[in-house]
Amino acid sequence: MVLVGCHVSIAGSIDLAVGRACDAGCDTFQIFSRNPRGWKAKDLDPDVAGAFRAAVRSSGIGPVVDHMPYLPNPASPDDEIYEKSVAALAGEFRRCDMLGIPYLVTHLGHHRGAGTAAGQERVVAAINRAFADAGDGDVMLLLENTAGEKNSVGSTAGDIALIMEGIDAEGRVGICFDTCHAFAAGHDLRTAEGVDAVLGEFNDRIGLSYLRIIHLNDCKGNLGSGLDRHEHIGLGTIGEEGFRHILHHPAIRRLPLICETPVDGQRGDAGNIAKVRELAGA
Repeated sequence: MVLVGCHVSIAGSIDLAVGRACDAGCDTFQIFSRNPRGWKAKDLDPDVAGAFRAAVRSSGIGPVVDHMPYLPNPASPDDEIYEKSVAALAGEFRRCDMLGIPYLVTHLGHHRGAGTAAGQERVVAAINRAFADAGDGDVMLLLENTAGEKNSVGSTAGDIALIMEGIDAEGRVGICFDTCHAFAAGHDLRTAEGVDAVLGEFNDRIGLSYLRIIHLNDCKGNLGSGLDRHEHIGLGTIGEEGFRHILHHPAIRRLPLICETPVDGQRGDAGNIAKVRELAGA
């Protein structure tokens, strides 16, 4: 058995996301807690947050995952963007606490030419400040591997390990491993040996116990392309055979799997979830 779900919309009201997850056949699901394309967010209505928590409890689905919006860049050398990014991260911790969401996924951003080391230092400082500003809570921040784009921070296990070493909030940081990003960054997930290699690297540099969520996405780009473009499960360059190897690896099979596949009419969320179960032999 695998625990699989998808990213669902909060349109209308955030508590409606739970019903959408149920309709798609999710065992677990991910949301944006707010508009992901803007800096400003309306405060959560306590009644709506309570309705969300109640709906999650009654559905039996979990864990629920929140994803940071698109604009924050904790590696940015631009002080205005950086300060907004810290504030957005702290705000998202508070929203997760209100909603009872245990995991918050964040991208590590782009250093915009300042250099990898400088970008990593900015990320560490941003995360430490956001934890301090948000106050007490038990939300775990999950650092997501990036696709190897120009100036990106966090494309390798080594990069992420250096960031984790500088974070003060012990026990509140883990990893979200994205299969599309890993493939685009040059990790060949099409063979059992390739899957073993990348997870072995993560185990050596970080420890697989820190791996909490898998973003299960096929890739439109070629191996090592640096192209962060997701594809439906089995229809991209990783392919069905690659996902069989991924889904049968014991370190991945035990974890919640979130599909962030395209919304293009080719295959819906329920279809991608069904394909994952098929390839996992579930």
